[in-house]
Amino acid sequence: MKLNKILLLSLTVLGLSLASCEQPFDQLEQDPNRPTSAPASLVFSGVLNDMYNANTAPTGYHGVTNGGWSDQQRWNQFYASNYNYYSTNDYAWTSTDLYYTTLKDVVKMEQEAKKVGLPDVNAYSALGKFFRAFFFENMTKRVGDIPLTDALQGLDNQAPKYNTQKEVYVQVLKWLDDANTDLTALIAKSDNSLTGDIYLNNSLSKWQKVVNTFKLRVLISLSKKEADTDLNVKTRFAEVVNNPTRFPVMSSMDDNLQYVYNTQFNKYPRNPDNFGQSATRENMAATYLGTLTALKDPRTFVVAEPATAKVAAGIKPTDFAAFVGASSGEDLAIMSSAANQGAYSFQNRKHYYSTYTAEPYIIIGYPELQFTIAEGINRGWATGSAEDYYKKGIQASWGFYGLKDGSNDVFFSADGGYKLFNTYQVTVSFADYYAQAAVKYVAGAPGLTQILTQKYLAFFQQSGMEAFYNQRRTGVPTFLTGPGTGNSTRIPLRWQYPSTERSYNTANNSAALASQFGGNDDINAAMWVLK
Repeated sequence: MKLNKILLLSLTVLGLSLASCEQPFDQLEQDPNRPTSAPASLVFSGVLNDMYNANTAPTGYHGVTNGGWSDQQRWNQFYASNYNYYSTNDYAWTSTDLYYTTLKDVVKMEQEAKKVGLPDVNAYSALGKFFRAFFFENMTKRVGDIPLTDALQGLDNQAPKYNTQKEVYVQVLKWLDDANTDLTALIAKSDNSLTGDIYLNNSLSKWQKVVNTFKLRVLISLSKKEADTDLNVKTRFAEVVNNPTRFPVMSSMDDNLQYVYNTQFNKYPRNPDNFGQSATRENMAATYLGTLTALKDPRTFVVAEPATAKVAAGIKPTDFAAFVGASSGEDLAIMSSAANQGAYSFQNRKHYYSTYTAEPYIIIGYPELQFTIAEGINRGWATGSAEDYYKKGIQASWGFYGLKDGSNDVFFSADGGYKLFNTYQVTVSFADYYAQAAVKYVAGAPGLTQILTQKYLAFFQQSGMEAFYNQRRTGVPTFLTGPGTGNSTRIPLRWQYPSTERSYNTANNSAALASQFGGNDDINAAMWVLK
């Protein structure tokens, strides 16, 4: 997969105004010198790029961002900023972006496919249903109720009514089922009409696995609504897990929906070009790093460096006691001073800054799937061994970082940079790791916490805010708060609606706020899915 195509495709898409917030496609004036249509494959590529951006863009930001180490990963408490010129660790959120412009492009993609004579059920229409599910689900879990039924009608309806969050989830699950059905039919016909795929090389079989893997993500996110007969969460979950022929899911890391970086156009967000800006102005967060070290987890040595003050005090660089994260709730001035004195671990500068490619950014992945199935079985939603899926999830995450049983080379900065580093060897044994009481699976509530903890660790710098959404739903792990996190030391539960909704869809937006949150667009109010 050559992702240097992405920039060229994105520029073309922008030139066609397919992804323009200011001028949606269906509002273009006719201009003989300007194209008013584009191949479905080109629109498809733009939508795929928006999937990546939807997972990485900070709230209120309208440009293109780059995978891990975004603001979202601070809110996941994976790392912390110790330098407030660039960012803080504050959760004082305001409004969020929504993705109706991208969804208009999905409609346009389907229209363009029909223009060239494709049948009603085709690769683009099938994936169009998946994209609707993906983006509407992304939006509703940010804010709550959203326009859906009346949305995407352009000038025909500029003030769409809101659907309840429950109605949104009912429709999302229907789209996913329909997408799976359509893909089954297309695969049976050996349909090869899909082109422009920057992720899965135009493989409908791999896309079908993504659809059903995502469906399990959606279903587990509805764990508080397992008794709702309209959603029928438990039966749907078991149906996918126990019928892989009808509902194929990812079977290995090769099936990941992921963004791969290259050195020319798509650089990993932490790379030699921005070393001076962020390498020591960000340190590891205690929520994440403290969990790793408490479990004596070898991922520690790949993602972080030992705190220099600990090494100076005589602790070996490969001793877990040498790795220290800062509480995200710590006052930023105190954190900055402590970081400058070597009290905290920085991100591993050799791993993240000596290359432009680092590691892929997973949007929907195999490790998450293993933990999701383990959680569902633990909850009694499906039959099978929760422990087996739990172990596979941990091992897949280890493999992502290249960790293997036996001797592993690890690298830490020797001079505060990334070009000169020391090499150490650590011995890794999954059997020994798993034998620890805190790791070895125990049935019931303790096992559920173990599954959720390992799922959190596997989300590091991946999948947008899925780590946050899982924590919001389950309380695992415990997020650290204090003056540094703001918001009266509370972790917020949602974002506010965009200002455009308040300004141009006032009556419907006000009605939605009244029905959900007593009329207040409160970031600390619980939406339906959390009750």
